[in-house]
Amino acid sequence: MANALMVRGQTLPVPVGNLESYIHAIHAIPVLNAEEERDLAHCLRADNDLESAKQLILHNLRFVVKVARGYNGYGLPLSDLVQEGNVGLMKAVKRFDPTMNVRLISFAVHWIRAEIHEFILRNWKIVKVATTKAQRKLFFNLRSSKKRLGWLSNDQAQEVANDLGVTKADVLEMEKRLGAHDVSFELPTDSDDDEQAYSPSQYLASDVADPADALEAEQWEAYTRQRFQGALAQLDARSQDILASRWLVERKATLQDLATKYNVSAERIRQLENAAVKKLKLAVMEPEAA
Repeated sequence: MANALMVRGQTLPVPVGNLESYIHAIHAIPVLNAEEERDLAHCLRADNDLESAKQLILHNLRFVVKVARGYNGYGLPLSDLVQEGNVGLMKAVKRFDPTMNVRLISFAVHWIRAEIHEFILRNWKIVKVATTKAQRKLFFNLRSSKKRLGWLSNDQAQEVANDLGVTKADVLEMEKRLGAHDVSFELPTDSDDDEQAYSPSQYLASDVADPADALEAEQWEAYTRQRFQGALAQLDARSQDILASRWLVERKATLQDLATKYNVSAERIRQLENAAVKKLKLAVMEPEAA
């Protein structure tokens, strides 16, 4: 599916969502000669003629694709790179001065690359790898060098630093950033790894939890469990069985079931159960003798 676009009286298809068709369509738009380009630029600057700006942009879109293809190695979609490059082309058209006797694309390539560079730095990793001017310069130069080199030696790092006017420490730091991998803030939920692992989120301090409170609760639970088991062992066998059948199994027995088993009334089973529970509570809650 495509939209219709008028270019100097000619209707050309501009596809939506299909990069290959888009590239084919813009290559059908002829390249302007120097005189045509200069006339359109004069109209834009003198009269703020938006139609002239549109023509200058359309007839140079093919060059944006050519520049964008040079950044394929960064793992980002070519369509996104082209889109960012088009923004750079539009900024260049707005600032283009035809009196400088320079072709538009020669002037615009700086703006196209600048927009693509900014997009790559924002999206190459979750954490931005280059923020200063020196780091930006290092990022793209080291990425190019990495296609030919492994880890840089001290001499190679110093050579890069001298060429770019930065320190060797800056070069080594950027090399480390390029070799680092993004770490998920949360552990993957479908991980089959048996080894214990920790995600960055697990190192954050909690506003509502205190490790001391958690340890105290854990120790208190172990202590009460131990006293409960000791108190349970002090009960007679029948009381132990009644409590186990009524409280410690998934399928609980009824009072009547136990009454039939021990040949007593259901009320007697209830009395034995209450008495056993009371003994357990006293054993667990009373302080131990010093």
